[in-house]
Amino acid sequence: MGIEGKVVAITGASSGIGLATAKLLAERGALVVLGARNGERLAEVVDEITAAGGKAAYKVTDVRHRSHLEALVEAAIQFGGRLDVIVNNAGIGPISRFDALRVEDWDAMIDVNLRGTLYGIAAALPFFMRQQSGHVINVVSTAGIKILPTMGVYAATKNAVRTISEALRQEAGPHLKVTEVSPGMVSTNFASSITDPCVMEAVAKRVSNVAIPPSSIARAIAYAIEQPADVDVGSIVIRPTAQD
Repeated sequence: MGIEGKVVAITGASSGIGLATAKLLAERGALVVLGARNGERLAEVVDEITAAGGKAAYKVTDVRHRSHLEALVEAAIQFGGRLDVIVNNAGIGPISRFDALRVEDWDAMIDVNLRGTLYGIAAALPFFMRQQSGHVINVVSTAGIKILPTMGVYAATKNAVRTISEALRQEAGPHLKVTEVSPGMVSTNFASSITDPCVMEAVAKRVSNVAIPPSSIARAIAYAIEQPADVDVGSIVIRPTAQD
C-alpha cells in the first residue's frame, strides 16, 4: 500500500504528464526511472528531483524500439532492485482530417501510441509475473470516448490501448494491476506534434482556453498506485470542467 519505496518506470517523462508524474511520485517517496528521447532534458529532470530530495534515474528511450523499453525496465530493476509500476505515457498526436492523407502521421501514431505501449507491457510483464506483483498504467485519452473530426487515427490508437488494458486486466489474475487513465484537455506540448497548421492553431487555442495542468493527471496516476494490493483502479477519466 502507498507510494513510498515503489520503483516506477515512466515513458515520455521529459515533459507534460510524464514529467509531472515523475516529480509527484518522487516527492511521495517513489524511486522513479525516466524514459524519453531527449537525454539532456532527462538528466536535468533527474538533477531537479535529486536536488529536491527524491530518487531518480533515467534511460534514453524511444518507445518505437522494443529493445529500448527492455533497457528501461532493466535500468529500473538495477536502480531499485525491482519494478513495481510501469507508466506507458509516451504519445504523439499529429491529428488531421482523413482527406489530408497524412499517412506518415498515421504510421507515427500507431508506432508510438500503440506499439510503444505494447512494447512497454512486453518488457515489464515477465518481471511482474516473476515477482507475483506489478502495475501497468496506460495513459489513454478522452479523445477515444468522444470522437471528433481530425481525431480519427489518434482516437483509434488510444482506444486500441483501452482494449488492450481491459484484456490484460482480465488475463492477469490476482497479482497484476492494470489501470487506464484518460486525460482530457491538458496543458502540454501536444499541439507541437500536429503537422496540419490549421488544426494546430485550433488545438492550441482550445488548450489555452480550457486545459488543466499536467499535475492534475499526475495526481490521478498517484491515486491508482497508492491503493492497497487488493484494490485495482481499472479506469480513470479526468478532464477540465469546462471541456465539452
